[in-house]
Amino acid sequence: MLAITAIYASLLGLLFITLSANVIRRRLKARVSVGDGGDHALIKAIRCQANCAEYAPIGLILLGISEIQGAPGWAVHLLGAALVVGRVLHAYGFGHQPQIVSMRQLGIVLTLAMIVLAALGNLGHALI
Repeated sequence: MLAITAIYASLLGLLFITLSANVIRRRLKARVSVGDGGDHALIKAIRCQANCAEYAPIGLILLGISEIQGAPGWAVHLLGAALVVGRVLHAYGFGHQPQIVSMRQLGIVLTLAMIVLAALGNLGHALI
């Protein structure tokens, strides 16, 4: 059972829905149903949502594998929290007008650190 991973997958699912709602709101405001219509705010909202869709799945897969392989609960929580906080910081920093570059940068650092640590931990566990 993936009880810990379920928490972070659910939180990221809610974040993704929030980002999707922002895209829909921007589409309605710009009256653009397909593509971005050259609307800068819509382009930014689409990229913010897509960035979450690009990084969250691999992080969740690695998190679930860590939990299945028996990583300590505290480690799974730490990895999951880093992924969620990283994605929230990135989305907020990127989506804010003007961008809050430091939040965006911290968000991607947390996300990439989580992916690297989980990948190395899983690989090490599998090979030992």
